[in-house]
Amino acid sequence: MFGFINKNEKMRFCSLFLYLILATNFFASAQSVRIQRKVDSLLRLMTLEEKIGQLNQLSSDFVATGPITKEGDKQDRVRQGKIGSYLNVTGAVRTRSLQEIAMQSRLRIPLLFAQDVIHGYRTIFPVPLAEAASWDLPAIEKAARIAAIEASASGIHWTFAPMVDIARDPRWGRVMEGAGEDSYLGSRIAVARVKGFQGNGLGNIDAVMACAKHFAAYGAAEGGRDYNTTDMSLRKLHEVYLPPFKAAAEAGVASFMNSFNDLNGIPATAHTYLQRKLLKGDWQFKGMVVSDWGSIGEMINHGYAADLKDASLKAIQAGSDMDMESRAYTSQLVGLVNEKKLDSKFIDEAVKRVLTKKFELGLFDDPYKFSNEKREQEVWNNPAHLQVARDIAKKSIVLLKNEPLSNTSKSLLPLSKSSIKKIALVGPLVQAIADNNGFWSYSWPDDSTRVVSLWKGMINKLGTASSLIYAKGCEITGQDTSGFKAARQAALESELTIVSIGESAIMSGEAKSRSSLVLPGMQEQLIKELVATGKPVVVLISAGRPLVFNWIADHVPAIVYTWWLGTEAGNAISDVLFGDYNPSGKLPMTFPRHEGQIPIYYNYYSTGRPFKNDSDFTYVTAYTDLPNSPRYPFGHGLSYTSFEYGAIQLSDTLLKTGKKIQAKIRVSNTGAYQGEEVVQLYIQDVTASLVRPVRELKGFEKINLNPGESHEVVFTISENELSFYNEQGKPTTETGLFHVFIGGSSQASQKASFTFL
Repeated sequence: MFGFINKNEKMRFCSLFLYLILATNFFASAQSVRIQRKVDSLLRLMTLEEKIGQLNQLSSDFVATGPITKEGDKQDRVRQGKIGSYLNVTGAVRTRSLQEIAMQSRLRIPLLFAQDVIHGYRTIFPVPLAEAASWDLPAIEKAARIAAIEASASGIHWTFAPMVDIARDPRWGRVMEGAGEDSYLGSRIAVARVKGFQGNGLGNIDAVMACAKHFAAYGAAEGGRDYNTTDMSLRKLHEVYLPPFKAAAEAGVASFMNSFNDLNGIPATAHTYLQRKLLKGDWQFKGMVVSDWGSIGEMINHGYAADLKDASLKAIQAGSDMDMESRAYTSQLVGLVNEKKLDSKFIDEAVKRVLTKKFELGLFDDPYKFSNEKREQEVWNNPAHLQVARDIAKKSIVLLKNEPLSNTSKSLLPLSKSSIKKIALVGPLVQAIADNNGFWSYSWPDDSTRVVSLWKGMINKLGTASSLIYAKGCEITGQDTSGFKAARQAALESELTIVSIGESAIMSGEAKSRSSLVLPGMQEQLIKELVATGKPVVVLISAGRPLVFNWIADHVPAIVYTWWLGTEAGNAISDVLFGDYNPSGKLPMTFPRHEGQIPIYYNYYSTGRPFKNDSDFTYVTAYTDLPNSPRYPFGHGLSYTSFEYGAIQLSDTLLKTGKKIQAKIRVSNTGAYQGEEVVQLYIQDVTASLVRPVRELKGFEKINLNPGESHEVVFTISENELSFYNEQGKPTTETGLFHVFIGGSSQASQKASFTFL
């Protein structure tokens, strides 16, 4: 950047840059001091009941995202200052009307409006697991940015996202809400989404508070059953499940949400180690912590609390600042203080955290600043948002398989608009609308025209429906095969059949655990019927989790994993099918061959009897009734072009403490199409005081190459990339030999080695 600037100019520039940094930091610090003075002043004016009211979050009666419980006149409680936050209130009109009631309270403390804006608000983006498949951090950040712009215009101040739980069991329905199985990738995505939601900082009119959830280890619930128990070592907790949370905290996330599960026998809602020792202590987190829906009261079911009073005491002492929908704090904390069982300092601390965020948002200056009907309509109908949705949707699609037909050497995809005259579109998801949006999405009155189905997307691509034949074939669930005949006929009348199958939107998400991951209903049988016609078949699979589809993987030449892609799904899929966009997605989770392999993930610990290959079963860690490998590994994803990796070049074979080395590799596009490749760096600690994973992702870079073009990718390796957690949950780095692998998936074969001294 300084290439054409002389030495003096460089110095002046650097001085100015340093001044701006210092000035910004000074201003932020001064602003923080001013807010804390205001908080302290307000706190002195509040009654105990008013303080506790700020710690109470209730759901509106408009929509519920949990088991709602009715009680009294909520609006009257707002007037009394006994509700600090609402969730599930949407729209500028509704949020303003409730805020006007809050302004009738004695101290005129504004309400905080929260909502599950998980992957879009008005514009629906791919589900987070699909976005993770893009490995495109700027695109992920941009999607969150637009979601914040649209939500904030409706009066929403706070989103319960990102979910940063690491998940290695696809039976757990909430895998769709996170970034998959890897801590490094999950951490990078957590930061991107926090930055997107919070923009240039709280107080800006288009920024919303982000919330890192669920703290902690919710993704490791036993058996993949939602709300179930979690039991693990401190080492595993710190090494696998906590890094994305720590990354979010360091990125300035405004809030945390604790989880439904117990961790090693203690419900997360009352987990002092997690909330006070680690989060608010070691990590110095200054934001607020909210319980998950009803989780304080649910500690009674856990058998950890005798009653609601006991649960309230344990939760607030452990560091849970706000009670979501348990009605625990409002009914119990006054009595606990009066009985001298609870020191009021715990209440004061929690209230300070809540009030601080309200001041930072600027709600005391203007309680209605986010509830603007005019701005709401403007941002809701911004066509640029749809273009971004289409872009991230294309990048999220993963090409799993693309083989030539038996009579040609050319892969089946991409399709040619000029050479194919008749296409059969078959399957229960061809004309789907709501299912394209997936779980945790909003429905709007104009969805039927705004959400682009596959059918509509294909028409948009081809210009007419004259070359398309539609047959539903079957439903997503059920045993009805009466539509098979029409599907077969459509295939026979066409040159090519595209089949859209998978899950419905209500099959993955919260409370959507599944023991079986095979395609539901008669969908696989439908594919068999279509393949039997002898016509080429392309299978599109839409889902919120990895599924098992072995027969399809073995017998269909082209398979595209389309997840749930949101508002622009049909356009994005059509762009990929016809080669207007070369697919670049890579799997953020390992796809098993069978549920019996679960939990399955690429960075498993080394064992004393490792298997050598898929057919190695004798006295090794393997199943005897299926291959050892996954169906598709973490990081897998094909392209319409081909990429060739050169040899890894290390700048040094010795790495010393405080120093760095570089790992360079030349990647070349050896195919006929422009394409993007996610170059992935993995490191193996060969020998250590604790058993280490066979390899771990430690870096990645997404590059774009024209045919014949090459690019040298450079990764920097330091002591940080070599550290791991010991049995006490403390980071440590040990000397010894390390292997480096670089390639296009977790099965990268290019290898080099260095020694850390």
